[in-house]
Amino acid sequence: MPELPEMENYRTLLSEKILDLPITGVVVNRDKSINTDPDVFTRELTGNRIIFVERRAKHLIFHLANGKRLVLHLMLGGMIFWGTEAERPDRSTQVEIQFGEYTLFFIGLRLGYLHLLTSKETEEAMSDLGPEPLDRRMNAERFAALLKGRRGTLKTTLVNQHIIAGIGNCYSDEIAFAAGLRPSSKTQNIAASPELTARLYHSVQSVLREAASEGGYMEMPLMQGDTKTGSFDEQCRVYDREGETCPRCGGTIARVEITGKKAFFCPDCQHEA
Repeated sequence: MPELPEMENYRTLLSEKILDLPITGVVVNRDKSINTDPDVFTRELTGNRIIFVERRAKHLIFHLANGKRLVLHLMLGGMIFWGTEAERPDRSTQVEIQFGEYTLFFIGLRLGYLHLLTSKETEEAMSDLGPEPLDRRMNAERFAALLKGRRGTLKTTLVNQHIIAGIGNCYSDEIAFAAGLRPSSKTQNIAASPELTARLYHSVQSVLREAASEGGYMEMPLMQGDTKTGSFDEQCRVYDREGETCPRCGGTIARVEITGKKAFFCPDCQHEA
């Protein structure tokens, strides 16, 4: 599932391509991927323009010239592609937004969605999300306050969108590895240690910033000639690396289940808190 770095990469690259271009057509191949009648959806978008692309947690928010918003959540298996009809991937699309000869293709929206909302409805939809870990207002003290009083494992805390927004299965494991902590570590034990809390905070910052700058781990390029998207995949230290050699200590990467979520870690150099 795309997480903060993947969506931030999409935001950056799309902002260079689609802003202020008139929307010339819309194709809806799956009604359940949108939240309104397809005719209404098409009528609202055609002739409109996207003037700003925002990311909030794992969502992209396309700000339209008429004040409304398109809210995208790709969920599991979702991705997007920008290109001409000749360049379109050999994949089924659920929604297509056309900008003259170029189209923004929404692919794999079986669980994900593209909703047309007002500004107020968008705020309400995002209201239960926790703070952004890379926000300029986030610092070590505020991060420590987020952990205070929390119980459970490090894995479940990091992926809880109500606590911190944007982190999922992949980057929770990469963050735990960077901090030298097992994903099964107790959050309350980390919160009780200023040293472990600080180490975790800096790991969150470094991993997410590095992954975003490297285009995340998504498998498909956003457009023809895109060599950035997905380039972090080969740099993942532990995620989906079961049985491989730990790049830090030479141990063997293991996989466990934590409250129904898979977690990858090195038993030799990651320690329980």
